[in-house]
Amino acid sequence: MVAKKNNLSPDYISGTLMDIRCTFHTLIALLVAALLVGAVYLTAESGYLVQEDDDDQQKLNASMTSSSTSCDLFSGKWVFDNESYPLYKEEECTFMSDQLACAKFGRVDLDYQHWRWQPHQCDLPRFNATALLEKLRNKRLVFVGDSLNRGQWVSLVCLLDKAIPPHLKHMHNNGTSLITFTAKEYNARIEFYWAPLLVESNSDDPVSHRLPDRIVRAQAIEKHGRHWTNADILVFNTYLWWRRPKMNVLWGSFNSSDGIYKNVEMLRSYEMALKTWSDWLEIHVNRSKTQLYFMSMSPTHERAEEWGKSSGQNCHTETEIISEEGYMGKGTDPKMMRIVETTIEQLQNRGLNVQMINITQLSEYRKEGHPSIYRKQWEPLTQEQVSNPLLYADCIHWCLPGVPDVWNELLYAYISNYGTNS
Repeated sequence: MVAKKNNLSPDYISGTLMDIRCTFHTLIALLVAALLVGAVYLTAESGYLVQEDDDDQQKLNASMTSSSTSCDLFSGKWVFDNESYPLYKEEECTFMSDQLACAKFGRVDLDYQHWRWQPHQCDLPRFNATALLEKLRNKRLVFVGDSLNRGQWVSLVCLLDKAIPPHLKHMHNNGTSLITFTAKEYNARIEFYWAPLLVESNSDDPVSHRLPDRIVRAQAIEKHGRHWTNADILVFNTYLWWRRPKMNVLWGSFNSSDGIYKNVEMLRSYEMALKTWSDWLEIHVNRSKTQLYFMSMSPTHERAEEWGKSSGQNCHTETEIISEEGYMGKGTDPKMMRIVETTIEQLQNRGLNVQMINITQLSEYRKEGHPSIYRKQWEPLTQEQVSNPLLYADCIHWCLPGVPDVWNELLYAYISNYGTNS
């Protein structure tokens, strides 16, 4: 008996083969998708995404333009967020400063670490340590100013610290005014230079600078400026050290006996110093290379009556933020702010762009963010201070993690966006 021949039509064979190929291609596509999803998750560690988030960059580009922001990043409110903040842990930052490590020195209420700044009409881009390090590859970022700028520098180092393996980072302090943090893999340097008045003064020693008679050379900056000349990004501040009715201004050298000294009203001497600073920038800065930023004044919270508490109190024991929108205490000087703004406008008219990072209003709300008594005391306390902590509470600087991290989030937004819309 002859077996019946199984005749399959050409159309049937073709269709079957097509089904097999489609199924195979589908499986390959699913496998590739799974691998991509897995890769994204594997590259995340402790909130630091190694892969730069395109959505974040699109959000940032939508928020900002080359000359100004379409959304005012500095106008907003604080939102309590104990899920995504703090961005690092105090005890895990290799280079944390004892002046700012409030939990280490006994502070128990840690809510100050969990506040996120939320602009009214947009979002700040998520801080991405690896993305910033890529921006800083083969570059030099220098903070220039006083201890508040140094605190911001410490904050930025802590924000980057966990993204860099221990053997690929280095801190160098040779006892001079310049301290350098290096991310070796990126050949990136993040530095702080001590110049509390920007121009030369008798307070320029990074350790011994608390002198009763403060003297400035309001027209001299070269001694400092030569340390910043080749920087790619410069972040300046100067405010706190000018807070006195008059400044003793020197025309001449500290080493010369024929110098002329004159007591000058503070605002006028501040204006003179910023003129000297702006002239130096105009002559020495490479306009095609260097990004320039100026941090507005950081407020103090030394008079509790300004936010409705008893006279004679200060930030000590404060645990809540100020909720009154637009609150402005007397720890800042609007006239000084206007001098800075005018100086920056004049520079822009001369073709040099300096971006003001306006931290003043957002920091005004944070009366609970200061170290108060929870910091290392560099000198022994007196019996009077021990019996009354209000006398030595630090209501000027800021605990870390804390407010300066948000300052750096704002700075990160501008650095990340630099040149993308020009």
